[in-house]
Formats: sequence, structure tokens, C-alpha cells
Amino acid sequence: MARVKRGVTKRARIRKVILQAKGFRGRGSTAYVVARERLEKSLQYAYRDRRQRKRQFRALWIQRINAGAREHGLTYSTFMDGIKRAGLELDRKVLADLAAREPESFKTLVETAQTALARPA
Repeated sequence: MARVKRGVTKRARIRKVILQAKGFRGRGSTAYVVARERLEKSLQYAYRDRRQRKRQFRALWIQRINAGAREHGLTYSTFMDGIKRAGLELDRKVLADLAAREPESFKTLVETAQTALARPA
């Protein structure tokens, strides 16, 4: 059986890791062993943070909606309850955008929520 020389394959694997680790600090971008460890950790962070990004944006949207609602004398929870009772199906992303960029439109939504809350359930 012929002897297998693995230099080309090994070099390609090392090169792939070093290229993926480009931009890491210190030996994390140049030394193969360190780069491989940093790369594995970075991929763990990326996986985790793709899920955390969704949570963080939802929290941001809730803060913006709450700030906009409180300008008109409502809390976030009562505002959202009024929106639901009024039958408006706007998600938090859209509501937060309206609260930040179009205060007049958001004010009409607050008024709609207040009238829906005033009606007997």
C-alpha cells in the first residue's frame, strides 16, 4: 500500500481556520492552535447572540412604546391592552417605530386605545 502524505490537506485546514480568524486580536489570528480555540468560541458566541438579538430588540421596542405611551398618560401594559381590545393587530416593531418617528400617528393610536379601554368589556 502506498504511503499517504498529508501536507497539502493539513495546510489547507490550517489556512481555512486562519482565514476565518482574520481580525481576531494577538495570536488569535496568527497561531493555529490559539486561532482554532478563538474561532470555536466565536462561533459559540455567534450562535448564542443570534437568539439574544431577538430578545434585545423586543426589549428595545417595549421601552420605546412605553415611553411614547407615558407621554400621553398611559403605561405600556394598559396601552397594549387597549390596542388589543380595539382590534388593532400591530406588532411591537411597528408600534415602536411609530412612537419614535411619527408621534402624531402614535397619538391617534393612544386615543384609540383609550376609547377601547373606556368601553365596557
